[in-house]
Amino acid sequence: MNRLRQAFVWLRRIGHCRGFGIQSPTDYRFVRYVINEHWPYYAYEELGPDDRWLRRKLGLLYFRLVNELQPCTVIDKTGFHDYLQAGCRKAQIVDNADAVDMAIVPVKTDFRLLFAKCSDKSVVVIQDIWRAPVYWHSIERDPRATVTFDLYYCGIVFFDPKRTKQNYIVNF
Repeated sequence: MNRLRQAFVWLRRIGHCRGFGIQSPTDYRFVRYVINEHWPYYAYEELGPDDRWLRRKLGLLYFRLVNELQPCTVIDKTGFHDYLQAGCRKAQIVDNADAVDMAIVPVKTDFRLLFAKCSDKSVVVIQDIWRAPVYWHSIERDPRATVTFDLYYCGIVFFDPKRTKQNYIVNF
């Protein structure tokens, strides 16, 4: 993705910076202190110093995500194993599982099969949602997906049925 397009995407989403407009304290905290955290973590220096900027940016997001959630099992179909393992050493990083604590999958994954394996505490990250906006909007409309975060480069889906259905756009 070229720099001009990056700037355009960022400017178009500028009204969604750092949790502005999010009323839920839980969701605001998640956006402020997990998604848009700017302070360095303990493992940042060791993680992907040679990776391209977008891969590193997403890798550090996934690192913060597993660090926050501490899942037992993570399905990784995108190649971010090192970032995930550094964020949660107890997590088992696998290609497939019967139950999903957390999953990071490419955009064209059959989400109906994946969502069938999800529990109330599951989190699914779908990478490259900007390539297939219709696919992402169908996930947002799915009744099992209660809270979604559209970060342009990836989407984060929570399944807690106690929560009110909400779809957020975040300038990441």
